[in-house]
Amino acid sequence: MLENIRIVLVETSHTGNMGSVARAMKTMGLTNLYLVNPLVKPDSQAISLAAGASDVIGAAKIVDNLDDAIAGCSLVVGTSARSRSLPWPMLDSRECGIKSVQEAQQAPVALVFGRERVGLTNDELQKCHYHVSIHANPEYSSLNLAMAVQVISYEVRMAWLAAQQQAQPAWEESPYPLVDDLERFYQHLEQMMLQSGFIRAANPGQVMSKLRRLFTRARPERDELNILRGMLASFAKKDRE
Repeated sequence: MLENIRIVLVETSHTGNMGSVARAMKTMGLTNLYLVNPLVKPDSQAISLAAGASDVIGAAKIVDNLDDAIAGCSLVVGTSARSRSLPWPMLDSRECGIKSVQEAQQAPVALVFGRERVGLTNDELQKCHYHVSIHANPEYSSLNLAMAVQVISYEVRMAWLAAQQQAQPAWEESPYPLVDDLERFYQHLEQMMLQSGFIRAANPGQVMSKLRRLFTRARPERDELNILRGMLASFAKKDRE
């Protein structure tokens, strides 16, 4: 189950942080590390600060963009330390651990951490089903990257240990679509709205962002998403007649 959980670091600027994150992961049984467009590649400092978790660094997958890192996942959770202009479904760190372990039984899960200084962009956060915030001391809530990964990884491990004590359910295919399928749906929806004149390519405004939030909040299952795609295809066919 833990092998199905990815820790994703976006545009990390310090190799020492990569090593510290690898150490934080391995102490909690996580080994699946993705590096999205790192500003520098892992080096000897990363190996040194990994302190025995060099295997995690060595096996890290380096990809060009966030879409590649979350491809094939059914659940994506992004870390966000501050309020955004467009509110999103939120989890605390404990809820994040529980939900990650539940979904990792059926499909890969991505836990996404942003840049050291500025975190994740709004566009990146909109690719996530949930945002997670660590409830630190409001008077001093400064957590470095490895600390944040350690807290979330600990909650994942606690949820995993609790799951081991319960009867193991029969494996079932995840009822939720993968993020790849959701992106294709959003592209299809935007295309239909452009063709109908509901939105304009030159000034789409926040319509797509608000619709992403709507469907993220509703979290349609795979069959429901297929119905929505079928509706859009039917509308397109009707327009051609």
